[in-house]
Amino acid sequence: MNAMAAPADDAAAIAASLTDPKAFTEVFERHFDTVDRFLRRRIGAAVADDLAAETFLQAFEGRSRYRLDRPDARPWLFGIAVNLLRRHLRREERQLRAYARSGVDPVLVANGDVDARADTTAAGPRLAAALAELRPAERDVLLLYAWADLDYAEIAEALAIPIGTVRSRLSRARAAVKERMGPTQPLPLEDTHSEVTDG
Repeated sequence: MNAMAAPADDAAAIAASLTDPKAFTEVFERHFDTVDRFLRRRIGAAVADDLAAETFLQAFEGRSRYRLDRPDARPWLFGIAVNLLRRHLRREERQLRAYARSGVDPVLVANGDVDARADTTAAGPRLAAALAELRPAERDVLLLYAWADLDYAEIAEALAIPIGTVRSRLSRARAAVKERMGPTQPLPLEDTHSEVTDG
């Protein structure tokens, strides 16, 4: 028996899933680890795994509303994930403030991540303090850019905001973090990829 070829892109997989729900597995397999990794870094493993699962459950339940002219589902999935994450913002802010005080990243320690020790000797605590001071909307844009590696257009889609709003929030967030960390401290959240322009 010949195995069926995987859909060429996420839109094709989602379209196929409308008549064959198993086809959504392709979207899950392509993106679960990326969404889960982003959530783990923001809120810790125990909650992240639940939120990642809930993200894909909501995506599956809402798949009939997906815009099939968008071949990459990552912005849509991150939009769902960020909405779920907003329920946990108070906890995230408490963790950032604890990290700033102690020098130990509670999220990385809880995950058993060896990078937690390296962070304590670098700019980690000051960065955590700076992130804790950001408005949640600015923090979301900055961390989707820096940790999820979404470009401006993808962030705009994920958060359902204009691309100009992404630019201004990212600019304000960077300026606030840079001011808090000091002018001589390299900013670990600078550009890692090119901006995708409107169009």
